[in-house]
Amino acid sequence: MPFALMTMLVDWQTEIRVGAGLIVVALGVWLLFNRRHPRFLARVPPSRLALWSFLVAVAHGAGLMLVPIYLGLCGVVETDAGHRAATALIARTAALSIGVAAVHTGAMITAGGALAFGVYRWLGLRFLSKSWFDLDVIWALSLVLVGAIGVFSAL
Repeated sequence: MPFALMTMLVDWQTEIRVGAGLIVVALGVWLLFNRRHPRFLARVPPSRLALWSFLVAVAHGAGLMLVPIYLGLCGVVETDAGHRAATALIARTAALSIGVAAVHTGAMITAGGALAFGVYRWLGLRFLSKSWFDLDVIWALSLVLVGAIGVFSAL
């Protein structure tokens, strides 16, 4: 669905790619220097699970979802039959786009829930607390790298 709406922004594609790349680089650099885990994530009440999920995604660099934009995969090229076909399909059947997004969301929620339940049921919380390892530096460096690739590929 977001990519269907992005066809309207083709004229501003370079500026959007550069801006998004710089934002992701800035987030990666900030995560490299600010090594403390955000405490506000622990203060969200369980009744606001959707808010907590959004905050965790933002805190852990959900900007990597912008990778297709960085790499120019969202650009409309006149000679590319695949993009023309996808644009025509999206323009004709918005219901199909919404259906695909709904099926994808349902599959991801089901898979994530099953994995979380399996870890909790068979391995337990003690296993998670003892075997956890920190990937914050790798994550921050990956954000800087992907953001830089995005900026340079846009220019």
